[in-house]
Amino acid sequence: MPKIYPPVLETERLVLRPLAPEDLDAIFKWAGDPRVNKYMIYPLWKSTKDGIDWINSMYENAKNVDYGFVFKETGELIGSGGIYYHEDIDTWRIGYNLAHDYWKKGLTVEAMSKIIEYVCGKFDVHVIDGEFCVDNYGSRRVMEKLGMTYFEDAEYTKLDGSETFKAKIYRKAL
Repeated sequence: MPKIYPPVLETERLVLRPLAPEDLDAIFKWAGDPRVNKYMIYPLWKSTKDGIDWINSMYENAKNVDYGFVFKETGELIGSGGIYYHEDIDTWRIGYNLAHDYWKKGLTVEAMSKIIEYVCGKFDVHVIDGEFCVDNYGSRRVMEKLGMTYFEDAEYTKLDGSETFKAKIYRKAL
């Protein structure tokens, strides 16, 4: 699969654009927040240096479509999300995170709906799925609002091995 260079997208309240190294300070606001990072696969950021490899990997992985979520009202980068192709199971998996102050406003659903729409228009997408910790009610609600339903139980471990979570995978056939 060729490298995907996603275009800037817009929703009613958000500008969705590729992330850049200059965004590390803004990203640190949520990646370094224990409330936001609690169920994420990557460990809690202690400084912006923790994100350099992560943000660079977005440009190296041909199968990722990643976006920063910019809140139009303030111009602030408030979250990120994307969709990642898993060739071995012919599935596109979604992932996202959002600064705590913006939770429960429908912004993640708004952003991910647009990202999914873009990917479905560009590629032959048959299935999307997402994985979340069973204790992460907010993430479950996002997936339900995207039309996804329970597929199977799973588990995942933070990249540093510090914690393993019981999880669920939700899926939607397209």
